[in-house]
Amino acid sequence: MDLFNHAKHEGVEPLALRMRPQTLDEFVGQDHIVGRGTLLRRAIANDQLSSVIFYGPPGTGKTTLAYVISKSTEAEFIQVSATTTGVSELKQIIAKAIERLKYYGRRTILFIDEIQRLNKGQQDILLPALEQGHVILIAATTENPYFEVNGALLSRSRIFELKPLEQDELRTIADEALRSHKGLGDYRVTVDEGAMEHWLKTCSGDARVLLNALEFAALTTDPDGDGVRRIGITEAEDAVQAQRIQYDKTGDNHYDTVSAFIKSMRGSDPDAALYWFARMLYANEDPRFIVRRIIVHASEDVGLADPVAMMLAHAAANALEWLGMPEARIPMAQAVLYIAAAPKSNSVVTAVDAAIGEVHSSPAKPVPDHLRDAHYPGAAALGRGVAYKYPHDYPQHFVEQQYLPDGIKGGYYRPSQEGREQQIRQRLEQWRKRQDKS
Repeated sequence: MDLFNHAKHEGVEPLALRMRPQTLDEFVGQDHIVGRGTLLRRAIANDQLSSVIFYGPPGTGKTTLAYVISKSTEAEFIQVSATTTGVSELKQIIAKAIERLKYYGRRTILFIDEIQRLNKGQQDILLPALEQGHVILIAATTENPYFEVNGALLSRSRIFELKPLEQDELRTIADEALRSHKGLGDYRVTVDEGAMEHWLKTCSGDARVLLNALEFAALTTDPDGDGVRRIGITEAEDAVQAQRIQYDKTGDNHYDTVSAFIKSMRGSDPDAALYWFARMLYANEDPRFIVRRIIVHASEDVGLADPVAMMLAHAAANALEWLGMPEARIPMAQAVLYIAAAPKSNSVVTAVDAAIGEVHSSPAKPVPDHLRDAHYPGAAALGRGVAYKYPHDYPQHFVEQQYLPDGIKGGYYRPSQEGREQQIRQRLEQWRKRQDKS
């Protein structure tokens, strides 16, 4: 029994399965990879497909594309789910594929759904078969294949990224489901515009979520006196209780959202930073993870241009420990907004990295005698600390003397012209001029 036929043995097929396209002409969306004239469409139409990996969020058509291929190819099409298959089954499939090609000249296409669930050893089983052309692989994954799939498999496959469906594409799918006899055409269902708009906004580009909501609302709504099932905003909201967020704390969506959050703070867009912050909270991201990112970027992106940013970041972390969620969302948001709106400078990052680079690439230099520890018997006799000048004994609490080892020029910290660093820059320039004269 394959995954395409499994639902038939479980009873009535879900609407999403009944409405699955049979051909590429019926397929909605993903024009960038299966639109007319594209490489993938030509390969499918000519039955000349090589190994491919379909990557994208749920409900965007990965399995449906595999189904369309199974309907159009002359090759033996075998499908398995990585959640239930193992090494033994994969070896049997490959052995039969070799026999099929050798004795009947017939190719084998192996579709593996959720390939990221296969461990490294299981993925390695496929390599010789792909290398020798015994099997053509079609793999589907919701996770970034560059993170989850072996490099050797990636090098033997083309990767096609599927995008969340646009609202007009989702509407086309819903309209066809309402009209078609294999869908809900026999139920005489009407959907208010407000209800449809609610679904289009809350299903996050996932056609399966949309069709499941449509089916649930239709089957749980009683017909009126005219025999029509009218779905309004109340029924639509009941069918989709909360907006669905694509977010896996160990996956691609997690890193993309965090990246957007960080870049919005760095890019001085308070609204965008707050939006991505809210997205992470809504998806139940660990608030400690979020507050750690806030602390990092208070220093990395604001730094000494506005040191208050670091203080607020730490205050947010302290509030999280003392208050917990959801109350801590407010001081955390305060820190996010302050960082986004603060003057920006990455001079701290460049300074410390330059100093670390100097230490890494230069031989260790001795500490100058006048800077050495003088608090032990015999130190003075060795000249330790004898010539040291105490800055507080001099005007403006500054005195010219050498602080770096011989041969080290420094110049790591270069204050920007932003915020409070303007004052720091002016002060350091004055001191450095006095040093240069001495």
